[in-house]
Amino acid sequence: MPYTTEQIRNVALAGHPGAGKTTLFEALLHAGGTLQAAGSIERGNTVSDFDPIEKQRGHSLDVGIASTDHAGIHVNLIDTPGYPDFRGPALSALAAVETVAVVVSCDGGVEYGARRMMEYAKSRGLCRVLVVNKIDHSADCNAVLDALRETFGPECLPLNLPADGGRRVVDCFGQAEGESDFGPVADWHRRIIDQVVEINETVMEHYLDLGEDGLSGQELHDAFEQCLREGHLVPVLFCSARSGVGVRELLDVAERLFPHPGEANPPPFVKGRGADAQPVRAQPDPKAHVIADVFKIVNDPFVGKLGIFRVYQGTVRRDTQLFVDDGKKPFRVGHLFKLRGKEHIEIEQAVPGDIAAVAKVEELHFDAVLHDSHDEDHIHLAPLDFPRPMFGLAIEAASKGQEQKLATALHKLAEEDPCFQVEHTAETYETIIRGLSDLHLRIALERLKDRYGLEVKSRPPRIAYRETISTGAEGHHRHKKQTGGAGQFGEVFLRVEPLPRGAGFEFVDEVKGGTIPGQFIPAVEKGVRQALAGGAVAGYPLQDIRVVVHDGKHHPVDSKEVAFVTAGKRAFLDAVLKARPQVLEPIVELEVTAPEAHMGDISGSLAGKRARIQGTDSVRGDAVVRAQVPLSELEGFAAELKSMTAGRGRYSLDFSHYEPVPANVQHKLVEAYRPHGEED
Repeated sequence: MPYTTEQIRNVALAGHPGAGKTTLFEALLHAGGTLQAAGSIERGNTVSDFDPIEKQRGHSLDVGIASTDHAGIHVNLIDTPGYPDFRGPALSALAAVETVAVVVSCDGGVEYGARRMMEYAKSRGLCRVLVVNKIDHSADCNAVLDALRETFGPECLPLNLPADGGRRVVDCFGQAEGESDFGPVADWHRRIIDQVVEINETVMEHYLDLGEDGLSGQELHDAFEQCLREGHLVPVLFCSARSGVGVRELLDVAERLFPHPGEANPPPFVKGRGADAQPVRAQPDPKAHVIADVFKIVNDPFVGKLGIFRVYQGTVRRDTQLFVDDGKKPFRVGHLFKLRGKEHIEIEQAVPGDIAAVAKVEELHFDAVLHDSHDEDHIHLAPLDFPRPMFGLAIEAASKGQEQKLATALHKLAEEDPCFQVEHTAETYETIIRGLSDLHLRIALERLKDRYGLEVKSRPPRIAYRETISTGAEGHHRHKKQTGGAGQFGEVFLRVEPLPRGAGFEFVDEVKGGTIPGQFIPAVEKGVRQALAGGAVAGYPLQDIRVVVHDGKHHPVDSKEVAFVTAGKRAFLDAVLKARPQVLEPIVELEVTAPEAHMGDISGSLAGKRARIQGTDSVRGDAVVRAQVPLSELEGFAAELKSMTAGRGRYSLDFSHYEPVPANVQHKLVEAYRPHGEED
């Protein structure tokens, strides 16, 4: 059916693995009439998990997208993977929605994945909803609600409650009477009405003067929307995706109370880069110039490269001419699609707020901005805060002659996942893939084989060490080469200074009097950057350094760019070796969940890994240990934890920061590094 922006609801289902997101996704599509029967993970016939590897493993590895219609609204649903190893696609989906529904299992309670996705959604200014699934199990749903309020705050209040032992749900927002498994609904009704009306002074005055009956439906709706936008209210909804209890009620709440694209917090578009970037407001006006953002790339074996985008302004139609980012040549929208899992359904137009896709446009990439006027050049969304890929694997094609095919396949995988990176190191002629975990990289290798027919050889994971300096120092190099004709000459004096951890790199030109002509300063910087990438003592990239070039010499005939590239590189390395260089190692935040009986073994294991315990908690019979641990110490930890806990332990990790390695570790890394000879 044709629909307007006001009728659209964009919802991402997020949360911990096993909470039931994919089953709820199926149930919502079935309740909305899109599916005649809901699929199941066990049968391998769900809409979102259509990838062969997903079917084999029984859990989501990528986002699934579909839509359904209900009570006059059009709901775009995005099913996101729960495992932190695949958080790249999950976070990408947040750029396309107004509402994040974090699914919590009544069996598992408040787990790590739910906490992390609530934090991400809050930081992005999205409306958050908590969906408690599996209420028909024997678990204590009341205890789960208490845990949600304790973890995320008293603003978490139920819009409905389970009744009859989880066989139905009863509304406690729209009505004050009724019985639930938690007792009378009247108390929860009063709490949520009080929470909603206090956000707006005028509504609060009407409520105090006239009572709830004196409030108009529009006043209550507007106050509710404001509460969602400002995080003053996090609604809690109960359901059982498997039995269908509460699923249609969830769609009813989406229709009545979830924000449409014109009501939510405006998307964080900016124009320009860095300090010059200025906020830009995209208006959900169907007649304005088009602004859309590509939040997902899929390399489909049948239709080719598919760019999935969210329209923020204007209307995209077939035959629309669109520019990609700041490109000068537009492409024509030949076919416009809606997605239903692996199905592509052709549509005529996409209005503001809608999610659609175009195929076979090679210029598209993740986070590309599509627009139909050069007035919108240099506009982009504020970047998402993706976790840093810390696990590395050196790979090569198993068969000779497959190198180009491997490079092309790796490029396609990197296009699809912002947290999967490919590096080519010139010094060692290695191809290194980086991801969020060992599992993340193993799945990438499976996809190379399954999708592209490529077998690869791999070597043990490489840790992403870095190098830096601990004090300032001066460096100098004179590059002089005579080959019979015109020679090469360039001389550079510079100093290096340490920057705060995480500051990156700064290059400063303080040359006076033209001792190094201005046209050669970029060559000096180029040489310095080459040395930064290759490292000085252990072969790892240098960071957190300021380089100040302050003097030098040139020759009117023999000075060339190549001479100052070499001089800059050698002068920089000379300074770094005098500046007490340090090797830095990545430290990760580790969270281990396991039965309390195994905590002694786990604590002992972490103590032997140079871990710093940050705290412990008890959650529904399990103990949770949080620690900061060097990433290098966690090789083989998955198998070790499985052995210690008989398969009942699990863990997750996130990058925290870099810090210097112990002296003995640095000595080993330096000894293992054999820098290649360089030509002058």
